[in-house]
Amino acid sequence: MTLEIITSEALADLRHGFFTRKGGVSSGIFEGLNCGPGSSDQAEAVQLNRARVAKAMGVGEDALFSLHQVHSADVITDVEVMKTRPKADAMVTNQPGIALAVLTADCQPVLFADREAGGIGAAHAGWRGAQAGVLDATVDAMEALGAKPPRIQAVIGPTISQAAYEVGPEFFDAFTADAPENDRFFIQGLGDRLLFDLPAYGLHRLRAAGVGHAVWTRHCTYNDPARFFSYRRTTHAGEADYGRLIATIRL
Repeated sequence: MTLEIITSEALADLRHGFFTRKGGVSSGIFEGLNCGPGSSDQAEAVQLNRARVAKAMGVGEDALFSLHQVHSADVITDVEVMKTRPKADAMVTNQPGIALAVLTADCQPVLFADREAGGIGAAHAGWRGAQAGVLDATVDAMEALGAKPPRIQAVIGPTISQAAYEVGPEFFDAFTADAPENDRFFIQGLGDRLLFDLPAYGLHRLRAAGVGHAVWTRHCTYNDPARFFSYRRTTHAGEADYGRLIATIRL
């Protein structure tokens, strides 16, 4: 099956993509393009899937870098360190021929670029990382490489939508204690449940960080099982594990 790659007009002149689960070799609950080495999928299948992504991006397998993601606000800028999959949730570079990649399964994959400065970035931003400031930190790291926030284009790829993201009152309390105006990212659900708008919160953080243009591709991972892996959908189904989607960008 052919790979399916979602792209954005905001990054149209750069090699980038939010890969769906289509076109991979994994089977069972990981069926398709599972690119997560941290999953319990067969290591050989994950390696083959990542090789297909590298080929689609026009780089060697050793130039497709991803991280050991831990829901932090930590950003890596050293390419040599990237080769060891350090614990962090974002990367930036101004070196051509390198593909920065993040893995997600409901969290936000965010790709960044400042064409004039020749800088790119990639961030994994679930609610914890976004609240901790990983998107702001990625913008700061790009600025340290010569980027200017007003020139940065940022695209949020497939992520869980508000209609599928049910949370409890303690989640709401944590967000509104951080900033009372965060109540605008919630709507009432059933009973004491609320629905949280993760991509709207991500766009808010990006724009507050001064990013010149920020958009969401408007794909929901939870509601489209044929195309996307979803941690929450897997949990609701009582499955043992889940696949990871990959998003990547290169100069």
